[in-house]
Amino acid sequence: MHSVRAGLLVACLIATLCPPAYADPRPSADDVAEARDAVRDKNKALGAAAAKLAAAQGRLDELDAAAERLVEAYNGEQVKLAAAKVAAEAARTRLLDAETMAETARADVAAIAAQAYGGFDLGRPILTMITDGGDGFLHRASVLEQMGGERTLVLDRMRAAERVAEILREQADDAQTEQQDAMERAEEAKTAATAAVAEQTRETKTLLATKKKLQDQVDSARSLADRLARERAAAFERTSFSAGALPVAGSTNGDIAANWALTQLGKPYVWAADGPSSYDCSGLTMRAWERAGIRIDHWTGTQWTSGPHIPLRELRRGDLLFFGRITSDPGDIHHVGMYIGRGLMVHAPQTGDVVRIASMWRRDLVGATRPR
Repeated sequence: MHSVRAGLLVACLIATLCPPAYADPRPSADDVAEARDAVRDKNKALGAAAAKLAAAQGRLDELDAAAERLVEAYNGEQVKLAAAKVAAEAARTRLLDAETMAETARADVAAIAAQAYGGFDLGRPILTMITDGGDGFLHRASVLEQMGGERTLVLDRMRAAERVAEILREQADDAQTEQQDAMERAEEAKTAATAAVAEQTRETKTLLATKKKLQDQVDSARSLADRLARERAAAFERTSFSAGALPVAGSTNGDIAANWALTQLGKPYVWAADGPSSYDCSGLTMRAWERAGIRIDHWTGTQWTSGPHIPLRELRRGDLLFFGRITSDPGDIHHVGMYIGRGLMVHAPQTGDVVRIASMWRRDLVGATRPR
């Protein structure tokens, strides 16, 4: 009996001093250290991937902005070229009218001279005899003294008409030169824009693949809650203004412009395009406001000055939102979208994208205009 009690006592001591591994649910110091290392490594991986992702996105934004600047520069040169063509045509019309008047005045002078000096050979150009310099007829015959007051006025009118025609001829030549220069600048801008868009397209393919890989790395390091929050925000932006939730047409010009722009969702971005099947940013806004009966140029440079600048707190649907930098160079404003409410805009973003809805809150937002 004594030996049995002794054995039980030994067993209890062993159980007390040497508990099984599962008896203590608390992690060991090594477990805690290992977990801390894992969290630290995960945060480090997240930070590195997020930094690379931000760099890739920054490069994409840089490419988009560079291409947009050159595309809008081309649009601006097209606007200037159109104005130069109108100016040249007007100058040619004024010159034609002036030359007609001068020719009529010459005919009057020639008729008077023929009456006064009927003995001259009328087969010789009478105008040349009257108007040539040096030893010409005018000096030899002293026509001004001979013709009398009224006839002198006719000669003066001829000279004035010829002087006007000469001035207008110089203006027409200048206008023609400006038109030619504008054509050359437009062609240079087109070449630059073409090269920039090609570079953007080429680099964007690689960057998007890199961005996708980095995004996957960031997502794998994020918590489930973080991923769900990001996906929820993205889904909200995509569906906030779905086709079934488009606003009913309003009565203001801004409503008309905004509602029409929303009917163009999904159409591809094509630089320098202004519809109906594709658009660039200023082409879309130009056509939208055209529907409201207001004509604006196909260029962010003049759309920025197409109406009063509106504080962002006072935005209305249809107002134009501009992105870039405000400087003396209108080409530094390189993108435009249209406000549709709730902090959102409809716009034609860049090559490879389509007309879509996005948040207006970008880092390069510089202001808004209400065309009129």
